[in-house]
Amino acid sequence: MNRRDALTATAALLGGAIIGGQAFLSGCIAEKTETGLFSEADLAFLDEVGETILPTTEKSPGAKAAKIGTFMKTIVTDCYDDAEQAIFLAGMGKLKDLSLKQYQRSFMQLNADEKTKLVTSLDQEATSYSKNKPETEPEHYFSMIKQLTLWGFFTSEPGATEALRFVPVPGRYEGCVDYVAGDPAWA
Repeated sequence: MNRRDALTATAALLGGAIIGGQAFLSGCIAEKTETGLFSEADLAFLDEVGETILPTTEKSPGAKAAKIGTFMKTIVTDCYDDAEQAIFLAGMGKLKDLSLKQYQRSFMQLNADEKTKLVTSLDQEATSYSKNKPETEPEHYFSMIKQLTLWGFFTSEPGATEALRFVPVPGRYEGCVDYVAGDPAWA
């Protein structure tokens, strides 16, 4: 699968365009690459947020297994323009502040239920924002985080091989395969 097909499939999964996708499709790295945008603590924070969005279950690993924080760092640093980077970084701060405001603890200190409630409320806010915003307005920061989590997880080795059905070497073409409700999608 080439890069364009992977991005198209991910965009279809997410229901629209992927923020920063143009730079990814062109294979270009931004002229000015910021190397110090993320600290190790930021990567751990993004791993935790990603794990809240896609948690580990009995049937599949979660976003932490895909090292989603490192994936986000790479895409934000190499594919996002300056304005998108600023939104993403400011959004990380807003998420941290919201945790302190609502629970008087950092996001990393919250229990699983509190993290889920916080992320769910942000997802609802981002969905409402996206429905009502003019096309010229930037995306909500949580939409960026969620898109990168899904994209990074389902294109990672643990996501593709353990959460999706994966055949490393394709066999013969079978045009008529029965769908069984509840089966995972194919990688």
